[in-house]
Amino acid sequence: MQILGGTATKPSDGDEIIKDGDIESFTRDVIYASQQVPVLVDFWAPWCGPCKQLAPVLEKVVRAAKGKVRLVKINIDENPELAQQLRIQSVPTVYAFVGGQPVTGFAGAQPESQVRALVERLIGGPLAADVEAEVAAGKAALERGEAETAAAHFSRVLEVEPENAEALGGIARALLSMGEREEARRLLDEVPKAIAGHAAIAGARAALQLAEEAGELPDPAGLEARIAADPDDFEARYQLATALFLRGQYEAAMEHLLHIVKRDRHWRDELARKQLLKFFDALGPSHPATVKGRRMLSTVLFA
Repeated sequence: MQILGGTATKPSDGDEIIKDGDIESFTRDVIYASQQVPVLVDFWAPWCGPCKQLAPVLEKVVRAAKGKVRLVKINIDENPELAQQLRIQSVPTVYAFVGGQPVTGFAGAQPESQVRALVERLIGGPLAADVEAEVAAGKAALERGEAETAAAHFSRVLEVEPENAEALGGIARALLSMGEREEARRLLDEVPKAIAGHAAIAGARAALQLAEEAGELPDPAGLEARIAADPDDFEARYQLATALFLRGQYEAAMEHLLHIVKRDRHWRDELARKQLLKFFDALGPSHPATVKGRRMLSTVLFA
């Protein structure tokens, strides 16, 4: 494709994967570059609302492709000749160039799923996981007590970043939630030295220690039945708190221990308060459940 006014300089290996373009750079950044990797060209305008919705989606998906596809953004108000040559009828319009030629595209704002599907077709395979989103989803699943779902999220992260401490620590916690202590210990024993001191790893080790100290816990349903019959069955509350904590249900676990502290602080030599402190250590000082739990414990102790 010949673009009038386009330069014939080939791209350098260090070119950014996302950049602004114009008629002068089009040949270099799109025609030549698309002979190396697919290039998405986003035709947009500052006054276009749907363009503003689509832009962050395109950028997110292109970054997830880790250099296997590039994005060039063309402001049609500043490049009307280019828009005319490529017969842009409306914005946003996105063309995908491969081998110097447009091969597919779409008009209008599209959901992320559709943009991802397009890029995956262009690169011939799935995109890498969105690490930050997968870690957050894994943590949320743990707190809902969905250990297998959490493990799946963390596993996708490790496929991209094998030494991601948050994901390794998360999988260890998921394994503990599923009762797989030996597997959790093996995983933590094999953590690379470079991240062994990370808070997520230290927290998972503390959780493993809690699990080992607790031994085989009774079924939570049975413990809940005991508490329903006698709200001051401290032993049942203590065991249920530990079981819930190991399953990732941190706030519910802490509430049971706080009940004990409030009713009888000195029960079994302040065992409930000491267990709360172990929970805080396992989660780390900045975890929301730790912050909330410490505040509630202070309220109970100094009421």
